[in-house]
Amino acid sequence: MKKYTMETVVGIFVVIGLLCVAYMTVKLGKVSLFGDNYYSLYARFGSVSGLRVGNPIEIGGIQVGRVEQMSMDQERQMAVVELKIKKGIKVYDDASVSIKTAGLIGDKFVKIDPGGAGDILKPGGAITETTSPVDIEDLISKYAFGDIKKDDKKETK
Repeated sequence: MKKYTMETVVGIFVVIGLLCVAYMTVKLGKVSLFGDNYYSLYARFGSVSGLRVGNPIEIGGIQVGRVEQMSMDQERQMAVVELKIKKGIKVYDDASVSIKTAGLIGDKFVKIDPGGAGDILKPGGAITETTSPVDIEDLISKYAFGDIKKDDKKETK
């Protein structure tokens, strides 16, 4: 009889351990089982250099979502970024989106200026005003090799 109680206790601990592993997998993997608390918006950029799936989206310095997916619009030759925004966060149709760098050489993130003068964007809507990231390496190489042209001011005597 003692053998079965010991096996039962071990079995219960194994089941609890597996439930904990499953819970942590869902939480750390950002997987949603019971519905999604996010909605999608789309933005087109000329370049998404350095941006990755999972990078944060910020409005006013507060993280409100993440980059869900990136694809190529072959017709317009632009990168299309799917932005997952938390439900309850309002973004208007006059919003602007830019790709910024956290610090001097930090990770990229998407910054949204939510607007406010137009209509609220519905899930699946597109933000039309976008700004691609500044390529720091390109600027440094232009400066180092003298490709930056200064305004030539003609002196009059």
